[in-house]
Amino acid sequence: MNLGIAEQPTYLKNIPLPGDKVDFGDFELRFLVDEDLTNYMEIQNWIRGIGYPENINEIHNFQKSAEYIDQPDKSQLNLYSDGSLIVLSSNLRPNFKVNFKNLFPYSLTTLQFDATDTDVEYFTAIVSFKYTIYTITDMSDNLL
Repeated sequence: MNLGIAEQPTYLKNIPLPGDKVDFGDFELRFLVDEDLTNYMEIQNWIRGIGYPENINEIHNFQKSAEYIDQPDKSQLNLYSDGSLIVLSSNLRPNFKVNFKNLFPYSLTTLQFDATDTDVEYFTAIVSFKYTIYTITDMSDNLL
């Protein structure tokens, strides 16, 4: 998270002042890819759906396939999602949540195939998201 800086010019030196815009860094998540590629394909289809790499109909098909809890206004596209990351304690119990607003993925790593491995290696991937803002709450949704 970064706070922009403004500078007040003076005849001796410019004086730094706190800005008014907060810039949030990207949310990056490394995850295990399940054996049917279900979680990987969900993110890949989301990126393809909002980016329509082959033709413009991809975004229309993506919009039609969306499952809505609340039906959005017809003028809004199904591009964003809210998300929560639950952080566990050292005893593997839920400790607190990080709630993200208006997430969308913009990067997904490729899967590394290696036929020379003799040990069992599980596929992992990294997805990078942009978002508008986040809040940190306890498990009862009280702000920390």
